[in-house]
Amino acid sequence: MPKEKSFEELFTRLEEIVQEMESEDLQLEKSLKLFEEGVKLSELLKSQLSGAEQKITELMSKMESSDK
Repeated sequence: MPKEKSFEELFTRLEEIVQEMESEDLQLEKSLKLFEEGVKLSELLKSQLSGAEQKITELMSKMESSDK
């Protein structure tokens, strides 16, 4: 089972896709493949960010509870 890529690795790949799509005269098929990969990466990044946000919320809640 492959290791899940880090947020930074996913974000770097997304940046590469954006640069490639902006800077090159791509064939339609290549553009669509890159776009599809970019959408999938965006979904993974959003999921990871949501998970991080939830952890932060839980930690802040625990800190507030322990302060009382």
